[in-house]
Amino acid sequence: MTVIVVAACPVGLRGHLTRWLLEISPGVFVGKVSARVRGLMWQRVTEMAMTGRAIMVYGADNEQGLAFAVHSH
Repeated sequence: MTVIVVAACPVGLRGHLTRWLLEISPGVFVGKVSARVRGLMWQRVTEMAMTGRAIMVYGADNEQGLAFAVHSH
């Protein structure tokens, strides 16, 4: 499961994310994608976010069972 939350980002980024994830609330995207797609998506998020903020939470093989990626927080 992958969750991406964006704030103060261009509308085009939100449209891009809806290709792979469901937008369950404005700026909150949830879905299940492969690690490869997740990495490419995050790369696009960091490119398109400009001065906006983004956080990605995804499943990982560690004690908490999840990991984070952060942009401009």
